[in-house]
Amino acid sequence: MRSHYARVLFGVVTFSLSSLFWATEPALAAADLPFASACPAEITVPADCYAGKDPQGAFYQIAIPRDWNHVLVMHAHGGPAQAGPPKASRSEEDLRRWALIPNMGFAWAGSSYRRGGYGVTMAAQDTERLRQIFVDRFGQPRRTLLHGQSYGGGVAAKAAEIYATVDGQRGPYDGVLLTSGVLGGGVIAYQFRADLRTAYQQICHNHPLPEEPQYPLWTGLPANSSLTRAELARRVRECTGVGMPTQDRSDRQKANLAAIASAARINPEALLDHLNWATWLFQDLVQAQLGGRNPFGPRPDALAVAQLEQDSAPDGHVNVPVLTAHAIDDPTAFVELESVYKTALDKAGNSDLLVQTFTDEHVHSYFNDTEYAALITSLLDWVDHGIKPTARSVAARCAGLESRFASNCLFLPDYQVLPLAERAAVQKPLRGD
Repeated sequence: MRSHYARVLFGVVTFSLSSLFWATEPALAAADLPFASACPAEITVPADCYAGKDPQGAFYQIAIPRDWNHVLVMHAHGGPAQAGPPKASRSEEDLRRWALIPNMGFAWAGSSYRRGGYGVTMAAQDTERLRQIFVDRFGQPRRTLLHGQSYGGGVAAKAAEIYATVDGQRGPYDGVLLTSGVLGGGVIAYQFRADLRTAYQQICHNHPLPEEPQYPLWTGLPANSSLTRAELARRVRECTGVGMPTQDRSDRQKANLAAIASAARINPEALLDHLNWATWLFQDLVQAQLGGRNPFGPRPDALAVAQLEQDSAPDGHVNVPVLTAHAIDDPTAFVELESVYKTALDKAGNSDLLVQTFTDEHVHSYFNDTEYAALITSLLDWVDHGIKPTARSVAARCAGLESRFASNCLFLPDYQVLPLAERAAVQKPLRGD
């Protein structure tokens, strides 16, 4: 059972989050109305596109095909983006990337989120606010699906719980699709990057350099540091050869890279990406959002752990169908995070609302169009007709769509995901039994 200390702590957390991850909602009436905008070239069907800025300052894009099937897909994007003000280019890029959705007849809407940096609940709120803007301007869709990709998978998972009920009725979303999801919450999902910083520094001794000010690595980059991403890339290249052709790496560089990758259990070629997150994302997460308190490692700050869990970890209390897909060789978000999400729904008694699928992909940011088409149509059939898919039925549907979308299906219907603890060190959060 949860300890008395943890119960008291969560009472403190609920209050303190109001000034951290949870933001006060301004009246929706203050929203800028969507204005007509040119659709990107990637949208190949007749469609109307709109852009705008919500009351919290988040930019957004909307696309509605003229032959609309009256199903809206709300998109939660990945990242998180570098800390700072929101950028309109973020949602513009997302619409281009996800043009498949309006091309299939669905309306699509995506928010930039109100700021860069970490904040899962914040991003969930921004996504829901955009849905309300859509309904106010264009009317209530027949169905609303919520799709989260990467970090956005965690955002969508949290949104599905926050908005599971509204005034005692089922919430605004009819089904949820999570692809390449960073699931399980920030403590569990990011612990390995804290371990990576330690392993990298023990071997390379250049982040920070010996002559630079030393600091606890879990804090991310010090606020007054002048280190640039280009300089970090140079240091990583110097120590490990990442960024150089394999044949040009020295024996020492190869050995260093192998040792670091083995310690953190990552794809060696993804080292720089993970170090970037453990440098600049941790700077925002720890220093700006958690007040400098440590959520990682063998001796974390209990309040920091609880705050991060409250903001981002799923509790499994959903009441609509959830379909997930994950590449088994995802270089960014370990596939084993799916086991954490499944455990959350199992404990909440909602395992019947979850179907998980896996692909033989080696990518994180985007599968191929055929696979997404199979996933979203399978989810809609589940929502509309109660036809619960299986990993095998999704794979079969995908195979039937290959000629239409001109890409091969790589689903692995027999794949069984392992527990995350068999892939990475897992810090037990201060919640649950």
